[in-house]
Amino acid sequence: MDEDLRAAAETAIHQCLALGSDESLAVVTDDRREAIGEALYEVGSEVTDDASVVRYPPGEQHGAEPPAPVAAAMRDADSFLAPTTKSLSHTRARGAATDAGARGATLPGITREVFLTGLDADYDDIAAHCADVREQVEDADEVRVMTAAGTDITFEPGSREWRSDTGDVSAAGSFSNLPAGEVFVSPETANGTYVVDGTMMPYGLLEEGRELRFEVEDGLVTDISDDEVRGQVEAAAEEVGEDAYNLAELGVGTNVGVTELVGSVLLDEKAAGTVHIAIGDDAGIGGDVEAPLHLDGIVRDPTVRADGEVVDLPRP
Repeated sequence: MDEDLRAAAETAIHQCLALGSDESLAVVTDDRREAIGEALYEVGSEVTDDASVVRYPPGEQHGAEPPAPVAAAMRDADSFLAPTTKSLSHTRARGAATDAGARGATLPGITREVFLTGLDADYDDIAAHCADVREQVEDADEVRVMTAAGTDITFEPGSREWRSDTGDVSAAGSFSNLPAGEVFVSPETANGTYVVDGTMMPYGLLEEGRELRFEVEDGLVTDISDDEVRGQVEAAAEEVGEDAYNLAELGVGTNVGVTELVGSVLLDEKAAGTVHIAIGDDAGIGGDVEAPLHLDGIVRDPTVRADGEVVDLPRP
């Protein structure tokens, strides 16, 4: 095994998952992420005799459900790690696994570079930053995000709980993204405009000066400036109607180890000093909308206010 991949895999298995010798591990991967999946499997199999790999063709869209045998493997294991091309984070399969008591992490869109960079982090430091941000926002009735690029949007969490993604998945039923580092909520409603000037699929890192503009009314995205992104949402709407336009998430990056955006949504949404806003499915993060997509857009250099008070964001 590549020794660089081994070091990152050891962080995931030992520090984040805290895998025990008496536990089962399911590594779920696809044909494009096999090397990372195998690295995780090899390190995991050094800890437990009950480790397995399940591989399948890459999904068509982030949030699309995996084949039934993949879902069963996640649900029936004590722990799982899912390095895949398309995200399993917001799927019923992942939710069913954690509801059944499995603990684990998804690594959607993971690449070798992101695996090595994102897993080389101080997870105690990440947890501390998450706690600090969450303390500032979790009791607010309104959270407003503004940027010089034109973002001005207000979120109302309502009864929805803020959550922390610290990378610690040692407790039964716990779940995280890896690389980790964010505080997030699925708001009950939102109104305003947000401008993505960082990273968003299908483009990755946007060229300097390029901006994607979204209008939001009563918790639904009503206008999308970009044809490609709009096309993805319209395709999902053919299946689930207006739920595809749901304003699904507000997230605040807390990983100070991510010092620049690299074009990976998985890593860039964790970057300290950014926020990300998502469209589509939120059922896996405290909401009630099920949709076959979850599209995150990273917003640079925001000012965040919780009930009018400026939130002190972590910075790289």
